Amino acid sequence: MQAGILQASMAYVIWGLFPLYFHQLQGIGALEVLGHRIVWSLLFLVGVLGVRRQWGWLRPALADRRVLGRFAATALLIAANWFIYIWAVSSGRVIESSLGYFISPLVNVLTGWLVLKERLRPLQWLAVALASAGVVWLTLAQGAAPWIALALAATFASYGLLRKTAPLGALEGLTLETILLGPAALLGLLWALAHGQARMTEVAPVQQMLLLAAGPLTAIPLLLFAGGARRIPLSLLGMLQYIGPTLQLALGVWVFGEPFAGGRAQGFMIIWAACLVFSAELLWQGRRTAARAAEAAR
Repeated sequence: MQAGILQASMAYVIWGLFPLYFHQLQGIGALEVLGHRIVWSLLFLVGVLGVRRQWGWLRPALADRRVLGRFAATALLIAANWFIYIWAVSSGRVIESSLGYFISPLVNVLTGWLVLKERLRPLQWLAVALASAGVVWLTLAQGAAPWIALALAATFASYGLLRKTAPLGALEGLTLETILLGPAALLGLLWALAHGQARMTEVAPVQQMLLLAAGPLTAIPLLLFAGGARRIPLSLLGMLQYIGPTLQLALGVWVFGEPFAGGRAQGFMIIWAACLVFSAELLWQGRRTAARAAEAAR
């Protein structure tokens, strides 16, 4: 349990500190950063699988059209999510991107109801209603909907929905996704280099090294998360998931100096109330399930 909590928390802390990383890559286009993230992630994941000699899944996956079709869809969704996030951070929209990950768990629940016909419990409905009210409040206060947050939540929820029933684990799935995305990313980077539009050759060596680090920075928190998720209850994992957006929000306010007051702060407070209801309900259900299991074992 303690190892699982530590692994999951470390994963969320790394994700929460991502704005510091991508902020250092300002001056390099979001599309170019995305291309590097895909290529170096693929190389790093291949190295990890090589060390672990974990290749038995690859040939059957490549031979199965259903698996390839599903992972082609998840690859496009995760690439879209990465691109939106990179662009948001480089454009000074860290706070709004954090909102996307605050509401993602609630969007996941709503997606399960809409697509998988899962039944929502009353407190889950309350959390979804509060989050919706918060988004409406932010739209009215800002004069525009928080499109970045909604796009991040929608792409991540859709990605989670497809991966929920996918036959591959986290490491294998991400490897297959980067295999599918890799050729286009590599060709895009080579084309930009050939036409003098690649910024990697022009930026400082520190930024070049940071681009190369995109591979391990993508894969390591995923591996930590997968390890933690196997060791701790879903209710606890659901509460830990707010570490990431909380850190992102703090960075947006206190490090990058983005405005956070008035109607914007009020909208976030409504959404935080939704997150609190959601987490409390998840914890309560987890304890009820554990109590029933203990009673049945007697």
